[in-house]
Amino acid sequence: MAMSLPGPLHALTADQLTIAAEDRRWPKWQTMALLHSLQLPVLNACLIEPGHSAAVVRAAAHVLAATTGTEKLMIRSDGGVEKTRYYRGGNTFSVREIPSRAAGLLAAGRAVILAEPTNRFTNRFTALIRMDRPGPGLPGSLTLEALGPGYDVADLTRGQIPPQVTAHLDDVDWDRHQRPRWNEWKITGDRCPGGEDARRHRRLERLAVQTLTDCGHLDGTVGAEHAEAWLREHGLVQLFAPQLTREALARRLRRLFEDAFFLAAAQPNRNWHCLATALSVLEEPRTIYWDLVDGERKYAATAPAAARHEERAA
Repeated sequence: MAMSLPGPLHALTADQLTIAAEDRRWPKWQTMALLHSLQLPVLNACLIEPGHSAAVVRAAAHVLAATTGTEKLMIRSDGGVEKTRYYRGGNTFSVREIPSRAAGLLAAGRAVILAEPTNRFTNRFTALIRMDRPGPGLPGSLTLEALGPGYDVADLTRGQIPPQVTAHLDDVDWDRHQRPRWNEWKITGDRCPGGEDARRHRRLERLAVQTLTDCGHLDGTVGAEHAEAWLREHGLVQLFAPQLTREALARRLRRLFEDAFFLAAAQPNRNWHCLATALSVLEEPRTIYWDLVDGERKYAATAPAAARHEERAA
């Protein structure tokens, strides 16, 4: 029996969104559906499960590209409960490249998420939001980590790049809404001498070795200097602009607290201890949320405990 064509996330009915938001097989897609059902901004996307043919992938890609008015799509993948090593997606390719790019992931039993493209070189602002509590009904905390122009979410979640600014809030009652006063926030900046140069260098190294190489912009022996040259050649100089991240985060504190409280209240696992999500302010400007991660459910039991702890802490 022929498989039905995967439909775009933003075209799913309320019932379809509910089903997707309760399906734990594909956590990234599950949380994208949950975020969209809560009317938080997410990229339009479609899920292609293992077992679909190249023809289905091609058709789904053309439908999503036509829906979003683009000629390129982002590729992400979803492997269910992850081990600490898995495909690092988020890069953008032309629609004609999508079937060949997706084939290996599907063959490995991973689902493929196709999404409308973003330019990860031109983000205005990036933030990681972490909600903690020792247990249900107990006060916890909220931590926001932020990076400015030219960085992206992966720098915070897995790039080992320290935030430029951190905002922390203690004694958060996640069961009772109470808007914090300004003086309750603890806002700290990275004051390490040479910290911004080191952070930018690490970002350029990641771009050279991962993003630009995967997309075919660089090949062979590459380093930070090659990534910088490529960015400047293409007029992508946001990373080298003034980084007014403290001000950008301060303007958003109230809204980010409200979104965090809303997400914690909507979390299906009522026994959660650590939740995390991330957002990007794109160049347009446009704000999008990525995934909502439950730290207790992200990794397989076979993953070393130390590695799981390190990734949750990130």
